[in-house]
Amino acid sequence: MENTTGLRENKKLRTRHRLAATALELFLERGFDAVSVADVAAAAEVSKPTLFRYFPSKEDLLLDRFADHQDEVARIVRERPPGRTPVGAVHAHFLTALAERDPITGLCDHPNVMAFQQLVYSTASLQSRVGLYTRREVELAAAGLEAEAVPELAARLAATHLVAVRHELGRVNWRRIEAGQSADEAYPAAVADADQAFGMLAEGLDRALPIPRP
Repeated sequence: MENTTGLRENKKLRTRHRLAATALELFLERGFDAVSVADVAAAAEVSKPTLFRYFPSKEDLLLDRFADHQDEVARIVRERPPGRTPVGAVHAHFLTALAERDPITGLCDHPNVMAFQQLVYSTASLQSRVGLYTRREVELAAAGLEAEAVPELAARLAATHLVAVRHELGRVNWRRIEAGQSADEAYPAAVADADQAFGMLAEGLDRALPIPRP
């Protein structure tokens, strides 16, 4: 029975990946608005109802990977090392991601990532959908801070700022890449921006959230 369940789940995962990969290929080839859900379903050889069982909207076909990062700030704060504040933990994590050219930082000049980013930033409906993922990211981060006895309002304000800084730094870095800089060329400025942005947060939030790990 367990083996059958595992096979079924693996099949669902393969179908999900196939749908997402097919959608991305079509969106990049024709443009997001020029491709319908029916087009994606037909290319992936599934029915529209089957597609909607995996992805509730056309936008989610492309942005589902954002769901993997929705709990990232909450996880970073929860797993931070002893003596480190929430701001310090998110700052350190972002610097590491910059050094690794993680696409989530915007500092990645791989052609496939650049094409994906261009599609997201140039499509209004995708930007709107990203907002939904962002709100969920804030909710999860705020819940994590509340679990450390931070009052509800303070937790939500802190989570909002932490998430917003990460996203804004990502947009600034993407604009550098879009303007023609390589990731290596843009890296020093990206680090300086991150240090400045999180430094500004630390001046306020670290006083309001004096909760370094014991």
